[in-house]
Order: sequence, then C-alpha cells, then structure tokens
Amino acid sequence: MSYWLMKSEPEECSIDDLARLGRVPWTGVRNYQARNFMRDDFALGDGVLFYHSSCPQPGIAGLAEVCSAAYPDATQFDPASPYYDPKSDRAKPRWLHVDVSFVRKTRLLALAELRQAPALAGMRLLQPGNRLSITPVTPAEWQEILKLLDAASPSPR
Repeated sequence: MSYWLMKSEPEECSIDDLARLGRVPWTGVRNYQARNFMRDDFALGDGVLFYHSSCPQPGIAGLAEVCSAAYPDATQFDPASPYYDPKSDRAKPRWLHVDVSFVRKTRLLALAELRQAPALAGMRLLQPGNRLSITPVTPAEWQEILKLLDAASPSPR
C-alpha cells in the first residue's frame, strides 16, 4: 500500500463534496509527473490525504482512497473545459485520472501546523518550490499525520 497527498481547490471539489458524492474522478491534472504517479504508481486502496489548496486556509481536510485504475481524463477533449488540451489525441490520450472515494473528513490540519512537526520536515509538500498537485507520502509521514489528527480529536468515553 502506498500513500499520496492530492491537492484540490475547495471551490472545485472539497472534502464535503467528496463526502456527499462518495466518489469523484480526479480530473484536470496537467503535470506529467503527477500524471505518471497516477498511471504508474497508484494502486487500488492506496491512502490519500485530501488537501485543500489555493484557499485562505490550506491544509489536509480529510482522508480518501484510490478506487480505480488510471483512465483517460475526458476533460482533455472538451473545448468547453478549462482542462481542454487541443494537442491530446483520443487514440493516445495525454492525460489520465483516477477515481478517489471518501474515507473520512478530519479537522483541518493546516499547512502551518504541518510545518511545525519535526517528523514531517522531509515531506515533499513542505519542500521549497514544490507545486505538484499529487505527491507521494511515506508510511512514516502518513502515521505522523494520523497522530496529529487524532491528538486534537476528543477521546472516546
């Protein structure tokens, strides 16, 4: 099992949208490295940190999982889509996506809080210049993030 951080702008698809829909196609990825992660490295059941980006308070907003293999992203062929790519060929699509399914909403684990955790200092998200919408997360980083999320949750009685 692998772990990933996937960024979404909440206006486009938020963790609440995913909770309501249950499953969404992760469309619009237009970076070759992020596409290659989905194509070559994603597997069914991989864990996903659902990250709200390009918003007033960026951070991890919930957990999801990969629930499909990579397949062609139809938005690349739609001239009305902001993700339209006129150079993409239906016979050999340039852009792929996967479906992700809802696991649970969490408290917002803000970017500032992630930066304060020494165990996450090497996390790709936190490296200068990182702008990828999909990044790998190590098992140790995944466990540390779950601890941070649970530390602020009330204890069950």
